[in-house]
Amino acid sequence: MKKVAILQSNYIPWKGYFDMIASVDEFILYDDMQYTRRDWRNRNQIKTPQGVQWLTIPVQVKGRYEQTIRETEIEASSGWASAHWKTLEQNYKRAAHFDEIAAWLRPIYLDRECRYLSQMNRTLIEAICGYLGISTRITNSWDYQLVEGKTERLADLCAQAGATEYVSGPSAKGYIDETVFAARHIELSWFDYAGYPEYPQLWGEFTHAVTILDLLFNCGQSARQHMKYVRL
Repeated sequence: MKKVAILQSNYIPWKGYFDMIASVDEFILYDDMQYTRRDWRNRNQIKTPQGVQWLTIPVQVKGRYEQTIRETEIEASSGWASAHWKTLEQNYKRAAHFDEIAAWLRPIYLDRECRYLSQMNRTLIEAICGYLGISTRITNSWDYQLVEGKTERLADLCAQAGATEYVSGPSAKGYIDETVFAARHIELSWFDYAGYPEYPQLWGEFTHAVTILDLLFNCGQSARQHMKYVRL
């Protein structure tokens, strides 16, 4: 039995993204898909005393309307990485586990450069998985052959990866053709993002819809107790 999930990479995703990674045996970053503006690929939210704030990686999009996420380049001269780190530090330095998380997160922002968005997203995703003890194999969609058809491509990726079950996000229910997976003898299941408990959080009313860094800064290793598939 092998479970596989396939999702586009996001910038410092929320905790549900990492629970999906932890729930499967292989997680395929689906960055051969078209880059979409004002989406989660290059931005996410943090909490501040003034409310929720976006952190956005500036990327090159002018005249590149059909580029894939994989092809999307970061604006090298924007100074975004140091600016993002400064913002994180300003808003989370009072958090109980800021120093612990900063020890491995700060160097990613300040001591290395990534030309492509996919590369930066994967670097952060893998670092967070490492901290949480998530051992799921992470691969790229371009490690495999890609066929035509929205559902057909997903099912074929699963087949190439040797999957017996495909775990999908619930938002895909509107377009996935379940018969395509059935024909491949691959079970299709839907991930449930509901029912997360609250945790100690800075700055006013609690919200789940923020980057997982909020959970890590506030809870450290006990962050696992506030997740579904990541356990001590």
